[in-house]
Amino acid sequence: MFKFAMHTLAAVALVAGSTARVFAANPKVGGAPMYETKTIVENAVNSRDHTTLVAAVKAAGLVDTLSGKGPFTVFAPTNAAFKKLPKGAVDNLLKPENKAQLQKVLTCHVVAADAMSGMIAKMIKDDGGTHDVKTVVS
Repeated sequence: MFKFAMHTLAAVALVAGSTARVFAANPKVGGAPMYETKTIVENAVNSRDHTTLVAAVKAAGLVDTLSGKGPFTVFAPTNAAFKKLPKGAVDNLLKPENKAQLQKVLTCHVVAADAMSGMIAKMIKDDGGTHDVKTVVS
């Protein structure tokens, strides 16, 4: 489960399988334009703020999964977020022998829905401050 709380709204969400209105409202992530016609991975590779995430998605073998038919929303950790992990944690997760663990960590950040901030804010408010959401691995 992923718990939506008010701080979640500050997360960068990369959405695939959505309508053009999403991209008009959020045209850039990490300085790169996000295109409705591209997958999450195709958009993320151009974001200077998500190079660690892209490397992790590739190491986990999740490119095809996240390029599949959505909708998907990825609560995408930025490079700055990865830097807050203990020293060596990312390098350890990127090792081939830790692929299953890396897949689990990454897919816990994926919701099989078009989870836009307005909808999330309403769910949080309606549920008194938090809202549990099923991720693709919960």
